[in-house]
Amino acid sequence: MQSAKTVLGVLRERGRRGLPCDELYRQLFNPQLYLMAYGRIYANHGAMTPGVTPETVDGMSQRKISRIIEAVRHERYRFRPVRRVFIPKKNGKTRPLGLPTWSDKLVGEVVRLLLEAYYDPAFSDRSHGFRPRRGCHTALREVAHTWTGTSWFIEGDIADCFGSLDHQVLLSILGEKIRDQRFLRLVRNMLTAGYLEDWKWGATLSGAPQGGVASPVLSNIYLHKLDEFVENVLIPEYTRGDRRARNPAYLELQNLLAKARRRGDRAEARTLRQQMVSLPSSDPNDPGYRRLRYIRYADDHLLGFTGPRAEAEQIKHRLAKFLRDELKLELSEEKTLITHARTGAARFLGYEITTQHNDTKKTGRYRRVNGQIALRVPRDVIKAKCAPYLFRGKPARRNALINSSDHAIVATYGAVYRGIVQYYLLAGDVFRLHRMHWVMETSMLKTLAAKHRSTVSKMAAKHKARIDTPNGPRVCFEARIERKNRNPLVARFGGIPLQQQRSAKVVDRRPVWVDYPQKELITRLLADTCEICGSTGDVEVHHIRALADLAHSGWPPSDWARVMLDRRRKTVVACVSCHDRIHVTRSAESLTR
Repeated sequence: MQSAKTVLGVLRERGRRGLPCDELYRQLFNPQLYLMAYGRIYANHGAMTPGVTPETVDGMSQRKISRIIEAVRHERYRFRPVRRVFIPKKNGKTRPLGLPTWSDKLVGEVVRLLLEAYYDPAFSDRSHGFRPRRGCHTALREVAHTWTGTSWFIEGDIADCFGSLDHQVLLSILGEKIRDQRFLRLVRNMLTAGYLEDWKWGATLSGAPQGGVASPVLSNIYLHKLDEFVENVLIPEYTRGDRRARNPAYLELQNLLAKARRRGDRAEARTLRQQMVSLPSSDPNDPGYRRLRYIRYADDHLLGFTGPRAEAEQIKHRLAKFLRDELKLELSEEKTLITHARTGAARFLGYEITTQHNDTKKTGRYRRVNGQIALRVPRDVIKAKCAPYLFRGKPARRNALINSSDHAIVATYGAVYRGIVQYYLLAGDVFRLHRMHWVMETSMLKTLAAKHRSTVSKMAAKHKARIDTPNGPRVCFEARIERKNRNPLVARFGGIPLQQQRSAKVVDRRPVWVDYPQKELITRLLADTCEICGSTGDVEVHHIRALADLAHSGWPPSDWARVMLDRRRKTVVACVSCHDRIHVTRSAESLTR
């Protein structure tokens, strides 16, 4: 049996070479793929959230994988309807979120692994959403570094993209390269499994299931057709000319300057030189020069066009027609805008993007800033981020945190602040976040002061610290928990220089996935030994949401709780009898509380 890495490597090579895939369904019989999928998703917050059945990641075993493979082998596996809940959006509305059962999540992750390995090498370099080693920052850096001279921004937003994907169109796209009908039937079953809302079944006539682990790669496969249309049709049509023609007025002044220098008339040469610097050297309205650029992140796409507005309108209409006729999607009228790049700003991935123009700013006698792309922090974003920490326009304490420890309070404020700042470090005006820093810092100190019935100045003096950064020493606030024979736990707020970093990366990101067999939990499961009683054979993995849950298991802790505390793990591999005993004990404890 081939290892999971070998299977995915072969698929990746076939996808890179554009070869069709004939026996994809057979790969679903490989248990190592399920172990890899388990190692990737067991730590997700939703792994302990049940779907329409009580099944969660708790109780995972090799026996369960064998049952799933047996059902898949005989085409008896059926995806259950997802449990639908509604979560709020920024505009005050809600959107549906589907909660699949654990088995469906596991099979969906295996499907995602196979599809991503095969399709990702062929995806466009302009696509940055839901792809390995790509993200918001890679998309924004590409815009900032390569879109110089853009005149118009065409902001594209597809209305209810994930909920409007046409199943027949998606299956026909998959069928162009995947010649395995059994695999296509499995994907169709996943798409049409339906949902339960208030215990009433509803059909999913279109869209990829929100919350499904395979939905992101399916949406990328679907929207890859849009990438191909823009790159193979629109960009060649609306890109012409190697460089702009020279500006006639600039050339005339250049000739006069040469004559004045030959005559030795320095005063005239100086005057002509000043006039030349105030003019563009090339013709900004050159009819023989056009540029069209494109970037996409999930369903949000942005086009940058150098040319007249009339042609930008044509591009927008052709995009809308292609999406409507070929992909059965609609552009959102209120969010699809054409913005002048110099006098306005486009919104993309939470940033404002504009083209700079300043005739008075010169670097080395030249106006080098002109035509350069600038990334900005939107002012309404700063206002929105400050709002939760204000009361009647002034920083206020957070009553919900007063009963927490100093370490938890500083860590909560620090994590939120650090995430926002690190995301906007690509912006040239990231210094504007000083307002948010002051508001959050004052709110944190007021919360600490309310907790200790003290003053803000005393809390500031108690927690102030100085740290070294690449930009020199910085003042921040720290809370420490000292530990015997171990390094202290340190929570920190601030200490990040609010200066633009063109190569910034988000530091607090999900840990890098380590693939099976190096994953520790998979090694423990394959050892087939109960970590509580030491018996071998027929083991399961017991999961808990957090180690803090063990605080309710009584003191001194039971044998299984002691194993988890000693290992500092939220999992323990147990035999069936020990696993049943754990659940009986926890049920009894919940009844006595």
